[in-house]
Amino acid sequence: MLHNGRAARRQTMRAIRPQRSGALPLLILGWAGAAAVMALWWQNTPLVRMALAEWLTGAGRLTGLLGGYMIAIVVLLMARVPALERRVGSDRVARWHAMSGRYAICLVIAHVPLTIAGYAAQAQVDFVRQTVDMVTTFPRMIEATAGTVLFLIIGFVSVGMVRRRVAYETWYYLHLLTYVAVYLTFWHQLATGAEFVGDATARTAWYVLYGAAGALLVWYRVLTPIRLNQRHRMQVHSTVYEAPGVVSVLISGRRLHRLGAEPGQFFRWRFRTSGLRWSSNPYSLSAPPRPDLLRITVRANGEHSEALSRLEPGTRVWAEGPYGAMTAARRSKEKVLMIAGGAGITPMRALFETLPGGPGDLTLLYRASKTEDLALWAELREIASARGARLLYAVNGPDGVRPEITTDRLRELLPDIEDHDVYVCGPTGLARQTYDALRAAGVPTRRIHHESFEM
Repeated sequence: MLHNGRAARRQTMRAIRPQRSGALPLLILGWAGAAAVMALWWQNTPLVRMALAEWLTGAGRLTGLLGGYMIAIVVLLMARVPALERRVGSDRVARWHAMSGRYAICLVIAHVPLTIAGYAAQAQVDFVRQTVDMVTTFPRMIEATAGTVLFLIIGFVSVGMVRRRVAYETWYYLHLLTYVAVYLTFWHQLATGAEFVGDATARTAWYVLYGAAGALLVWYRVLTPIRLNQRHRMQVHSTVYEAPGVVSVLISGRRLHRLGAEPGQFFRWRFRTSGLRWSSNPYSLSAPPRPDLLRITVRANGEHSEALSRLEPGTRVWAEGPYGAMTAARRSKEKVLMIAGGAGITPMRALFETLPGGPGDLTLLYRASKTEDLALWAELREIASARGARLLYAVNGPDGVRPEITTDRLRELLPDIEDHDVYVCGPTGLARQTYDALRAAGVPTRRIHHESFEM
């Protein structure tokens, strides 16, 4: 068991000055960029005639420009920029990335037939003949075609019902083909886009947009992790059985306090051993970080998590991070309620030990199927006793009935619930039910802090 709560609390024992989310300014900036792209199209469209061919061609150009812009946004959101992840939240950035990807693919799907149909109408030839002519004679069209096919494959495997049937590793490595698709389609945009062929300023702006996104990607996804892992030299210290199907992995290293990790955050971990070497999965810290030791606690619900229990001491570890915004910096009130379900207990356990507060200020509600599934329970009880905090659990009844987290139940538990900050981490259903109950109980959205990559 790790204990470093007192030191961690000293680091966060300051006047409560919650960070403001950067989501709104970034959304405004993103939409402003889209408006600028539309303005570029309008500037290069001096006259809109009623002819069908011109309408189709104009729509094809516009969807192509917007699709190219969204592709750059997709790359930017893949870069895992720490400031973005911490100020906005990793879950929200992940949702933005998924949404931007859907927009980009839809725009590309619209761009291709609209453009071909417009050129076919102008040349008065059939659609198939025009398609063949464009692919074989237009500059950079073969590369663009290959890139478009890759985008469609990536989009297909990312659809919810397909994604759930594909192994995480398969999906992950197919997703990396996005970089190849971006490279192939970028040159087509400059070679055939009417907005770029004769406008050096527009070309320069496009180079800057894609160059900045690419530079951030290389810096934070390649160079920063290399530097981090060379500096800290992490390896498996030991593994500890916590509960049925739950194992903790203790990770040692050099000067780990300089990672800048905070309770509530997570890393993406790669264990350099057979069967795990090519997998990179996100797991939260389940205890305050120490200068020489980190800990993650994982529930076995797949091949990767099950394999962690068989890790040998000394196994080299590759980590990327820290990520996540569900930290003490989000807090705005003295009193805090934490609600955890399943594997969501791991970041909550670290926060429960380290969030500044006096007796009675902190409450943790732990939701599980049965008492045997209450992982880290002995540690939680010890922390609650030492800090004068409230520790509660909710498990299914003997008949399997799940106790619901309702507004009335929350008010009964904490009559002043509206004066609390609330941290939520758990399965999607629990998070949504809890969020609705909290809002109905009068807790403002800005004081409900959660990270869920399925919501």
